[in-house]
Amino acid sequence: MVNKVANVIEPEALSALIETLPRRKVGILGGTFNPPHIGHLIIAEQVKDQLDLEEVLFIPNAHPPHKKEKESLAESHRLAMLSESIKDNQDFKIETVELKRGGKSYTYDTILELKKAAPEVDFYFIIGADMVEDLKNWYRIEDLVEIVQFVAVNRPHYRMETDYPVIAVDVPNVDISSSLIRQKVADHCSIKYLVPEKVEEYINSKGLYKNE
Repeated sequence: MVNKVANVIEPEALSALIETLPRRKVGILGGTFNPPHIGHLIIAEQVKDQLDLEEVLFIPNAHPPHKKEKESLAESHRLAMLSESIKDNQDFKIETVELKRGGKSYTYDTILELKKAAPEVDFYFIIGADMVEDLKNWYRIEDLVEIVQFVAVNRPHYRMETDYPVIAVDVPNVDISSSLIRQKVADHCSIKYLVPEKVEEYINSKGLYKNE
């Protein structure tokens, strides 16, 4: 019997092969999505369209470094609401790399993991204008800007000024936040049209945010 030997590609040859592959442009929108709202969807769609991205990955955080533990919600709820939010857009997808990894959700670690799995992809990390000035405090920011392109979208009352390479994308100013949604639910106010209909139904059915 003759044993067949699988084709083996040396690392140098693999690197050369990767460089010949057509580059793909994929957006990333990270967050707690606690809950997801129409502002998230508008931003993702506008950036995808204006930068001609193939798709946008929504990446729920496990434990954001800048937020307190008590502000988080069970990932099952956040994933369910996010899934309902994007299910009608084939170019929107959920990536659970940070939930699987657990612990603090550092963007640098996430991008390394994504690029290892998809070396032919150029990733565009979407942030709000409120985060631009704080980029200098991000974990391993000097290394991070070498492996991902930041995209900043305007937000009311914030200026997009930074020494780091950032692409500015103009989007409609929709001044909605997840904290606003949670507060409205706690205050027994309507959230209709602030979140997708199915998300509103989910929040009501599960009794979320009633005791904020």
